[in-house]
Amino acid sequence: MTTTRDEPHGKLPADHIAFLSGRRLGHLVTLRPNGWPHISNVLYHVDADQPIIRISVTDDRVKVRNLRQDPRAVLHVDGPDGWTWLAAEGIAELSPVAAQPDDPTVDELAEIYRSIRGEDHPDWSEFRTAMVAEKRLVLRIHIRRTYGLLRR
Repeated sequence: MTTTRDEPHGKLPADHIAFLSGRRLGHLVTLRPNGWPHISNVLYHVDADQPIIRISVTDDRVKVRNLRQDPRAVLHVDGPDGWTWLAAEGIAELSPVAAQPDDPTVDELAEIYRSIRGEDHPDWSEFRTAMVAEKRLVLRIHIRRTYGLLRR
């Protein structure tokens, strides 16, 4: 069954949030300056209460440059059978680039890590230093619309 929900100021359907929350790998679509899509595989976390998708990204990547020019983004997530899928459209917000191991961006990156991995990092000091060295930041997609084919 194909379902579409356009709720920019409301709550998204529970089955859509559950589907997104039950997975970790998606395909992020951003728009290049010439209008053509750019797609990259990403690991993500969903804050179901917001609803916001959070992704750890690196400052020098094409997806970040694209989102700075045009904040529209789509995360496409496949189901286990290859035919079930959901797309979440939204407006991107980029955090500041990690500047210090103890700054709020690194704290949020640590939360994303824990959510995706389901466990703590074996060396948080190393993790925090790496986030600064890699110029990581958080991409937050504020979900406005979801649609797809969810098989029951």
